[in-house]
Amino acid sequence: MTALMVASTGGHLRQLVELRARLPGVEETVWFTFATTQSRSLLAGEDVVYGRYARPRDVPATIANARIARRLLKERAFTRVISTGASIAIATMPLARARSIPCHYIESATRVTGPSLTGRMLRYVPGVELYTQYRSWENERWRYGGSIFDGFASDPAAGAPLRRILVSLGTIEDYEFRPLLERMVAIAPDGVEIVWQTGSTDARGLDIESRSSIPATEFDQLLSDVDVVVSHAGTGSAVAAMHAGRFPILVPRRAARSEHVDDHQFQIARELESRGLALHREVDQLTVDDLCTAAATRIVVRDHPAPFELRSDS
Repeated sequence: MTALMVASTGGHLRQLVELRARLPGVEETVWFTFATTQSRSLLAGEDVVYGRYARPRDVPATIANARIARRLLKERAFTRVISTGASIAIATMPLARARSIPCHYIESATRVTGPSLTGRMLRYVPGVELYTQYRSWENERWRYGGSIFDGFASDPAAGAPLRRILVSLGTIEDYEFRPLLERMVAIAPDGVEIVWQTGSTDARGLDIESRSSIPATEFDQLLSDVDVVVSHAGTGSAVAAMHAGRFPILVPRRAARSEHVDDHQFQIARELESRGLALHREVDQLTVDDLCTAAATRIVVRDHPAPFELRSDS
């Protein structure tokens, strides 16, 4: 039983890695994703096929990945294809269904109110099974199978001095988030060490030592070592922080400032705050008190989540 696990890097890949152990019947796996610092670290030791990096709504890269997927599906035998998006799922699943391979598409947890463009497109591919991570928009076509947030809860923690902060802007290319860097420079308390992971954001002119990307294993260790995490509201970053026991401060990118394609980060920040798992702040709302008190006095814990239920392969 070999499953082809398909996901763009960033939050999509982090979610699929998170869900893998909860998927019944998934034994051997082959991964189809992009070659990035995150994927090489997160999938170390796994059987991985790397495609062409695709930016949001990148048609040429999607076509190139379809060519790679066609060869992959022809040369190797898979019993199912499982994906959390995004465009790489569009490149793969129609070709897999043409070969009668069962396909299961799990919509990203960032999509709180309805499917993404990828989900809306795959809805018209016959035989692709579709899953939402929210009961609120489950219907006959979209089945609720579970959520990557299952089992997480927050507890009070003894307040400790603020010594070290991790600021993370994720790894998405072509979209900057400089306002968050500028806000953190303005409000950071004296004497506090800040680790800056800035992605593709231009940090020139700011008195900071930034790193565009950090390998997943090192990033996870940093999350355990810092006192507070301030992050863009990417699902992958949020889940990684919660796994490390951190109660993250999530600051969403905004489409009106050309920081992302839409405002789904606002939805996920609000959703996790409503679950008591994070603090949601807009850039201009973020304060020293948030850094010193709110996030530093909560921890996130987790029980064993239930399996993510897939429909029977047909």
